[in-house]
Amino acid sequence: MARKRFGQHFLHEQGVIRRTLAAIHARLEDAVVEIGPGHGALTLPLLETVRDMTAIEVDRDLAARLQARTPARLEILQCDALAVDYAALAQRMGRSLRLVGNLPYNISSPLLFTLLASTAPIRDMHFMLQKEVVDRMVAAPGSRTYGRLSVAVAARARATALFDVGPGAFTPPPAVLSSVVRVVPAVPDFVIDDQVVFDRLVTAAFSKRRKTLRNALSGWLDAAAIRAAGIDPSLRPERLTPAQFATLANRARESRGL
Repeated sequence: MARKRFGQHFLHEQGVIRRTLAAIHARLEDAVVEIGPGHGALTLPLLETVRDMTAIEVDRDLAARLQARTPARLEILQCDALAVDYAALAQRMGRSLRLVGNLPYNISSPLLFTLLASTAPIRDMHFMLQKEVVDRMVAAPGSRTYGRLSVAVAARARATALFDVGPGAFTPPPAVLSSVVRVVPAVPDFVIDDQVVFDRLVTAAFSKRRKTLRNALSGWLDAAAIRAAGIDPSLRPERLTPAQFATLANRARESRGL
């Protein structure tokens, strides 16, 4: 049975499984790490393709059942995915990681930030997430769903929404739509002098997203400094591109002597 505290919804729809596997397009030599394998809907077919694979499962009973059904070359880590040292895991597997999984909705955003901030060599990620989260990840400036997550992802990766998945593809069915997203870590085409300052400024801006920049960023830059950066201080945060946020963060860092 699915355990509510782990946010479990087990994928079973074969059409969705095939589309997800096609999107991942795993090869024999790939170092695949699956987060939240559940009953093995993706695990078992992936093992038919790759030589070595690691699965991270927080549910002790599910981990034991999966281990009993799979070959020894599948390493199962029975732990919280947020606590895993992905850099050490990549070193042990000997190559960059390809992360996949039907992520529990209750940890999806924290886990994304953890993975994008990791020093581990990550080639790509293919995750099934709540559609609302994916929409925010890939949103463009000015759109209703554009916000802190959109900017944070754009500063670290390229995210592409692949396809939507209805509730009936899972047992038990969730109350929301899901989407499969591809995330490829990448250096942005703009300069961020200090990632911590950048993240804090973006968080401050979107914590008051209905305010203008001169008000939302009053503790960081005054209107004259925002204007000097080539940005209208009367704009709301949702109108700025990630590159413009970087410009403001760089100026704020310089003005504070950080």
